[in-house]
Amino acid sequence: MQYLEGRRYVVQGIFLLVGLVFAARLFFMQVLDGTYKLAADKNTLQRLVQVPFRGSVYDRNNQLLVTNTPVYDLLVVPREVRALDSARFCQLLQMPLEELRASLRAAKKYSRTKPSPLVQNLSPAEHAAIQDNLIDFPGFRVQARMARAYRTPNLAHALGYVGSITPRLLELPKYAHYVPGENVGIAGLESYYEPTLMGRRGVQYKMVNVRGVEKGAFRGGEFDTLSVAGQDLHLSIDAELQAYGEELLAGRRGSIVAIDPKTGEILAFVSAPHYEPQMLTGKGMGNRYMDLLRNPDRPLFDRPLMATYPPGSVFKLVNELVALQLGVVTPNTGFECNQKLVHCTHQHEYPANVSLAIKNSCNPYFYQVMRAAVVRGQSPNKFEDARLGLAQWQKMVKSFGLGEKLGVDMGQEKRGFIPSVEFYDKLRGYHHWNFRTVYSLAIGQGEIGITGLQMANVLATIANRGYYYTPHFVKGIGPSGPLPKYRERHYTAVDTTLFKYIIPGMQEVVDGRGGTGSLASLREFGISVAGKTGTVQNPHGFDHATFAAFAPANDPKIAIAVFIENSGFGGTSAAPAAGLMIEKYLRGKVAPSHKRMEDWVKYGNLTAHLH
Repeated sequence: MQYLEGRRYVVQGIFLLVGLVFAARLFFMQVLDGTYKLAADKNTLQRLVQVPFRGSVYDRNNQLLVTNTPVYDLLVVPREVRALDSARFCQLLQMPLEELRASLRAAKKYSRTKPSPLVQNLSPAEHAAIQDNLIDFPGFRVQARMARAYRTPNLAHALGYVGSITPRLLELPKYAHYVPGENVGIAGLESYYEPTLMGRRGVQYKMVNVRGVEKGAFRGGEFDTLSVAGQDLHLSIDAELQAYGEELLAGRRGSIVAIDPKTGEILAFVSAPHYEPQMLTGKGMGNRYMDLLRNPDRPLFDRPLMATYPPGSVFKLVNELVALQLGVVTPNTGFECNQKLVHCTHQHEYPANVSLAIKNSCNPYFYQVMRAAVVRGQSPNKFEDARLGLAQWQKMVKSFGLGEKLGVDMGQEKRGFIPSVEFYDKLRGYHHWNFRTVYSLAIGQGEIGITGLQMANVLATIANRGYYYTPHFVKGIGPSGPLPKYRERHYTAVDTTLFKYIIPGMQEVVDGRGGTGSLASLREFGISVAGKTGTVQNPHGFDHATFAAFAPANDPKIAIAVFIENSGFGGTSAAPAAGLMIEKYLRGKVAPSHKRMEDWVKYGNLTAHLH
């Protein structure tokens, strides 16, 4: 009995001891919690992302086009905001109260504990005006970063722009490491080469007190990482040629694309109407973007890459080469200018060979050339014969880089369209169409559509006598040269020995007596231009004018395509524009004697002869 009584006291003692230990631990935890809370009230750990210096952009002659300038973003951490004096805050920032409230709601929706941008793109002067007052507004702080600064008023469509990353982009895996408020390439080269230009972010961890004053690096900076600057882009663009092209098409709608055939490097990329790249940077950028978006002339629309047109008579060159390859015509084949087949807009000599036909752009001649290529007696059924012939025609035409994306280093490239057998089967029904259904393709009309870049590339292909390099803007990245994929030759389905037969006729277009492209002639400077005019039928108004060429004819250094919308004949508007561009590039200047032609392209009533 005494033994049991003793055990009872031992058990009670153990419970008492455990209770005392628990009470003591609770007491010390409260003390420690108070200590930590005190420390938390005095200091806060901040994770600061160090955005690297974005790579600069240069033209082919090392002229600086795009660099960086310091700007400041005002960030907010909603959980840290205390008793905000909204009226004073809005006065300090020159911000409407409703805008402040909307921005704070958006910040809370994103995160109550992470910083997000409240006001972006503050200039150094605006930053200085508010910096000393932020001590009275806990939860707000300024972060410096670099924004784009443009040294050129040109090339906006190719350069693209940088802007605050959107919620839609943040959902994509490739932007998973970005946070709201960070800048990212939105369009053009800025977007395509984003990883290259951006570099690698760094991170710093700092201790700051409740008033935002830094107290030093966290644990001596052992967790910090350094940022790595982005690499520079060296473009193939000739800045002076680009500026001249934009000057020529100011007030027009259209495009000019110039390519170096020997490399595929894009020398000029004009989209008209254009805008200055500086418009889409800095404070108020969003409003200016909306103004451009609402402009009925669509200055944001990238015409060389996204506008598709029937190529008109320029396409006759491709059809002739296909027919030569198929062996259905020879360079000396002649066809009568039979206007019962299709209307011919020119009075000209008998097209006894391919050179005369190209010089005079004879529509009935090229009608018969394509008919010979498509209707070849491969089937006794005329409908099946047309299907077989057109399928082979389409395959050969697409080998010129048509109907597919060329692979230019720009995201928004359009494919264009080369109609297929399946297209006409769906449009008209199986075995319910023949050559008469598709004959307009012979003169570059009908359902066909190509871009300005594709047309320039076709001329580069002819200049090279049968192959092209993928057109590209970037000549080098940092110290490196062109990317390997831009050094690969792409051959067409036409034998390289056949291209020489169409070039004399192209030279006659420009330099021959009565040639349709004589306003592009540079014969006075000893430069032979090989070209082809085109007039593109437009059901919505005046026809579009086009002209494509390369020069010098025997050693091509530039291939060019010009589209000018609603400007009538290619020979009277697009041809002189192309001639002036070629002169500017090859001679480095335009002769004073051509000032009148410059004024005609820039200011003339290009459709006066059509009224």
